[in-house]
Amino acid sequence: MIYAIEGEIFDKEEGKIYLKTNSGIIYEINVSLLTFSKLEKNEKTLFLITEIIKENEYTLYGFLEKEEKKLFDALLKINGVGPKAALGIISTMTPSEFIQAIQNSDINALKKVPGIGPKSAKRIIVEMGEFELENLNNELTQAIIALENLGFKKTDILKSLQGESGSVEELIKKALKRLGGIK
Repeated sequence: MIYAIEGEIFDKEEGKIYLKTNSGIIYEINVSLLTFSKLEKNEKTLFLITEIIKENEYTLYGFLEKEEKKLFDALLKINGVGPKAALGIISTMTPSEFIQAIQNSDINALKKVPGIGPKSAKRIIVEMGEFELENLNNELTQAIIALENLGFKKTDILKSLQGESGSVEELIKKALKRLGGIK
């Protein structure tokens, strides 16, 4: 299994990067439109990789950030969401925007993704449980655990941290202020 590939961008076309490694091998790597727009030809970079191996197909998907890769991998576990739809979601919104859409049950935000209709949007919202969302943001997970250990309910914690980001300490301070622990 490939974890990451480092190399120089040999060529690019919308949604695909051709990455040349030091050994001379050129890999075709599918990327989100957000990632595609950040990269230039001849730029050296490292991609975190998800491999999709089928009977007659071997495809690589590359990500610059761990959160983007975790979101992609989590989306692939949902019934009816394949690599194309998962890449479409990541091309349309950042992982934090996606988390916020799921937490708010915002079907309209998901319907903006090409190929995602109302039924698919509802399925994604239902199937992306708290466990998957927490795994997308390590700082958020640690803050939630710390606040649960202080005796707060998970639902209240999630509401207080909705749309927030930052270090574990910053997240805990923000949540405590909203939960009434600090004034």
